[in-house]
Amino acid sequence: MKNFLKQRLLQLIPTIIGISLFSFIIVRLVPGDPVLLLLGERGADPKVYAAMQKTLGLDRPILEQYLFYMKNVFSGDFGISIVTKQTVVNEFFSRFPATLELGICAMIFAILIGIPAGVYAALKRNSFMDYLLMGTSLVGYSMPIFWWGLILIIVFSVNMGITPVSGRMDVFFEVPSITGFMLLDTLNPEVIEFDGLAPFTSALKHLILPTIAMGTIPLAVISRMTRSSVLEVLKAPYIQTAKAKGQSYQKIVWKHAVRNALIPIVTVIGLLFGSIITGAILTETIFSWPGIGRWLVASIHARDYPVIQGGILFIALMVIFINMCVDIIYSIVNPKIAGSK
Repeated sequence: MKNFLKQRLLQLIPTIIGISLFSFIIVRLVPGDPVLLLLGERGADPKVYAAMQKTLGLDRPILEQYLFYMKNVFSGDFGISIVTKQTVVNEFFSRFPATLELGICAMIFAILIGIPAGVYAALKRNSFMDYLLMGTSLVGYSMPIFWWGLILIIVFSVNMGITPVSGRMDVFFEVPSITGFMLLDTLNPEVIEFDGLAPFTSALKHLILPTIAMGTIPLAVISRMTRSSVLEVLKAPYIQTAKAKGQSYQKIVWKHAVRNALIPIVTVIGLLFGSIITGAILTETIFSWPGIGRWLVASIHARDYPVIQGGILFIALMVIFINMCVDIIYSIVNPKIAGSK
């Protein structure tokens, strides 16, 4: 196990360098000048422009800028936003709870529907319901998030008026941010005493559509993975032995088949959670969700180099951390994995 962890940690160094180099170069290939955007094209006096470039460190050679940036990163300094003048670390973690809350809700939605659907499809193999569930999951997996999100808004918000269009809560509620998770903050005794459960209901309604939009693809993956895993387990010798002993069908399915089929499913869920965080950009933009995805899009429009570089690096580190945790958990469940690496 120690060697396995050591190998995984050593792999982080070239990964971080590669991602940081990619983000550093790619943002500078995007057309536009952050200094001109700050000063305005008409107010870009050559002397003022040169002074601003020097202040931001953009007058140095690209390689020197990168080395200086990486030196600061390894010391914990991810830079200061060109637009807001706030540190990238503070801006990131002030918005991250909103993204994490949405990601957790999307994953819960995907698990609660995906696993039962996959189990049912496996038990009804080659039936009409099997084809219907797996066909629907294939459609859900193939559906672009931006298109699916707009369809949900048109149907449920515009036409039916059931759910809000955007944001995390109605504007006339004031809920102090304690945890950053709106659903938890609205359950603060002081909030309940003043407004009752109305803020919680509002926050829950605002979560419905973005949760469905973000959780559809993971739901499709989980359901198909569950079906394949359950079908594989049902062929195992111990399942046949349980049948021969006369155990009930329900007990065989839920105690033996599903429990053993969950090992690869848990691995997939962990990996999918990392992809959900990275996929938040489209969902948050469509639903005006104030998380890191929308923050990064606004920073790209403003050519805010430190925010784009730091945001991409933070997200990459989180995905790497989640994947590493999944590997560790899987190696504990199956020690052969750790021994083979």
